[in-house]
Amino acid sequence: MIVARHYIGLLILLIWQPCLSLRAEENDAPSSPLNLFARDAVPFLRTHCLTCHGEKEPEGGLSFAGYRKSANVQTDYETWEKVLQVLVERKMPPEDEPRPPEPQLQAMVTAIKSELAKFDCGGRQHPGRVTMRRLNRAEYNNTVRDLLGVDFKPADDFPSDDVGNGFDNIGDVLSMPPLLVEKYLTAAEVIVEAALADETDRIRILVHAAGDDMSEREAARKNLVEFATRAFRRPVRDEELGRLFRLIQAVREQGGTNDEAFRAALYAILASPHFLFRVETDAGEEHVDGIRKLNNFELASRLSYFLWSSMPDEELFQLARKKSLQEPDVLRRQVQRMLKDDKSHALTSNFAGQWLQLRSLVDITPDSDSFPMFDEELRTAMRRETEMFFEAIVLENRSILEFLTADFTFVNERLAQHYGMSGIEGAEFQRVKLPSRRRGVLTQASVLLLTSNPTRTSPVKRGKWILDNILGEPPPPPPEGVEELDADAVTLGTLRERMEQHRSNESCAVCHRKMDALGFGLENFDVVGAWRDRDGRFDIDPSGILPGGREFRDASQLMEILAEDKRDDFCRCLVKKMLTYALGRGLQSYDRCAVDVIVKQLAENEYRFSALIIGIVTSAPFTSSEDKIER
Repeated sequence: MIVARHYIGLLILLIWQPCLSLRAEENDAPSSPLNLFARDAVPFLRTHCLTCHGEKEPEGGLSFAGYRKSANVQTDYETWEKVLQVLVERKMPPEDEPRPPEPQLQAMVTAIKSELAKFDCGGRQHPGRVTMRRLNRAEYNNTVRDLLGVDFKPADDFPSDDVGNGFDNIGDVLSMPPLLVEKYLTAAEVIVEAALADETDRIRILVHAAGDDMSEREAARKNLVEFATRAFRRPVRDEELGRLFRLIQAVREQGGTNDEAFRAALYAILASPHFLFRVETDAGEEHVDGIRKLNNFELASRLSYFLWSSMPDEELFQLARKKSLQEPDVLRRQVQRMLKDDKSHALTSNFAGQWLQLRSLVDITPDSDSFPMFDEELRTAMRRETEMFFEAIVLENRSILEFLTADFTFVNERLAQHYGMSGIEGAEFQRVKLPSRRRGVLTQASVLLLTSNPTRTSPVKRGKWILDNILGEPPPPPPEGVEELDADAVTLGTLRERMEQHRSNESCAVCHRKMDALGFGLENFDVVGAWRDRDGRFDIDPSGILPGGREFRDASQLMEILAEDKRDDFCRCLVKKMLTYALGRGLQSYDRCAVDVIVKQLAENEYRFSALIIGIVTSAPFTSSEDKIER
């Protein structure tokens, strides 16, 4: 440990290099000549929208003031897609504002559809650029485990990773504070000492030994080259080796032993940005448009960190050396292999854990007086149920629509009793068929607890959660000055009656009609996800009407409607969330072409989970990179 501290200045001077972050930018679409948008949409916006969505303090942060000739659909597609939706559902303009004549409204809808149809997926495509990403804590722990066999989770005491776009692997928010640099240097010492103290892990680092046909220096050189190649997840370059050997020589010149010099080089490798970051090179001059296919080693890393949250294994490295990993058929076979590997549990922990917000369960505790049966054993069982359910979808290559409609789940005795199921004994989880009143992940106790208040259920929270995470339609924040629903006042009437009074404010009603209907569909489940027929002295009414007129009587029928009427919305939402996670960046307007292709491939392959993954790893954003996206 003293050795590394003594030579710390040499280590930083010779190894650490500035790490530059580049943000992907998107193209602005040029304004088009006079068209339906200029003729019909602009006057409509001026008459019915600019009062609230003008230049100064626009509602919801959305201003239409800049749209005079075109919707700039190449960059603002999602904005106009949402505008179209609220117009079709008659959510806007608000009911307390003058209503547009139906012919004007239809002309506006036609104009927006005309603009959306102009989105060009046949022209020059932008795969986008990912900001050079630091390994987050989970990725660091897993990489150390697979590189050295040291599985003691050295990153657990690192500062928490920031979250962007819903995930903690987003390059733009993975900063490098000074405290973290110090943590990395300390961890490098601890990791190397622990690895060299274990005979098995000596084998991992000291592959070559001095003998009749190899000098000690030659053996050290080969060991260093092979270790650096695996640590950097690509062939090590001559100039990098030169810096490492200069470090070794400098340690020797200061009186260090050969062993100390070799260890200092190992510390340097583990403190290098090429280990700590996922570095992708810029396109060369031969790529005049700045767009290039990732090389095989870069693609191997994208694939392994996507599915395993860790470095590539030897099979991926071999395919990269053979330059065959870019072949679509090879990628498909690797996806199938990797999803069956135990390391794919990382997809459950890190993707599902954030998509379904399972990580937040640890911070939620229902009121102990109202729900005395809730304890840590039940909380753990709730999370494990959803994790095992997600893994079943993955490993059995089931349809992603079963996230909404599945008639099975996993319970142990504790959770089965909570659900009112009989015949399940012991702490081990068993696969069971669900009663008709429960379907899919939305009726699992983990999600129901996440979307409740400590003392009572919240149709608003549950409806918003569905809009955010299942349908990809996050509602805007509530208007300023609107009072929240008084939970204590519910005693004056049913929750549904109180919510109807709350919706008498038209500013609230615009979003709450859909949000509340979704949430009330889950009212038969209490705060901790147990079934109930009554809320206090009131019978529960879980029926509702969704925008468009579809009626449902209870949660199971609501799930069926979501899987049928909202199937494309759900698929698109899941594709966008998983593509965001896979790329480590937020999606831009130019990514929608890739999203469209993946959604289409899903439909053509019975919505199988593997089709989702294969569609992502063979997409242009995943297999290519763009150095600069000019405005």
